[in-house]
Amino acid sequence: MTAVLPKKNEEYGTKEYWDQRYSQESEDASFDWFKSYNDIAEIIREVIPDRSSRILMLGCGNSTLSQDMYDDGYKNIVNTDYSGILIDKMRHKHQETRPEMEWYEMDIRDLKFENDSFDVAIDKGTMDAMMTAKADVWDPPEEVVQNCNREVDEVLRVLRKGGVFIYLTFGQPHFRRRYLDRPGTTLEIRKLGEAFHYYLYIVRT
Repeated sequence: MTAVLPKKNEEYGTKEYWDQRYSQESEDASFDWFKSYNDIAEIIREVIPDRSSRILMLGCGNSTLSQDMYDDGYKNIVNTDYSGILIDKMRHKHQETRPEMEWYEMDIRDLKFENDSFDVAIDKGTMDAMMTAKADVWDPPEEVVQNCNREVDEVLRVLRKGGVFIYLTFGQPHFRRRYLDRPGTTLEIRKLGEAFHYYLYIVRT
């Protein structure tokens, strides 16, 4: 794994880094930012009680979150990532065991889906990768602000009325609320963990 770690944190925000990393990793490799599905399954089942909900996974990577949710009964999952190399690997890996899952090479800042086409969208660390630019966390660069706002704009566009955007991150509310507090929505924040805290942001449309 050390061969594909970035030289600088800001590389986490580049497509080139992820393409290089995924091209070097095996199809069976997996990496999860933050919590595993088992850690948050109870909350997910509470927030998404309908297993038939159409779920958009934003920046799926090779996390096991999608496959774990699928195996827990959430069969209608659409996975997106801007690394085509990764998407091809994941599609091939799951095509027989989890045939109902869909895989698309796509930028979360420019989703190619119709308006009002999903019940749920999930971001598990993807927005965080766009925040790795070297700068003052209290005053992020304009590019970071624009990228994060574009992601949330797109998510709210593709969510149906009554939909839910779930965002799991280590980012504290002071640094994340600015992107998630939107007119016509409600924002719930849950703090997870003991010694090291994570945050689950739940935006309801």
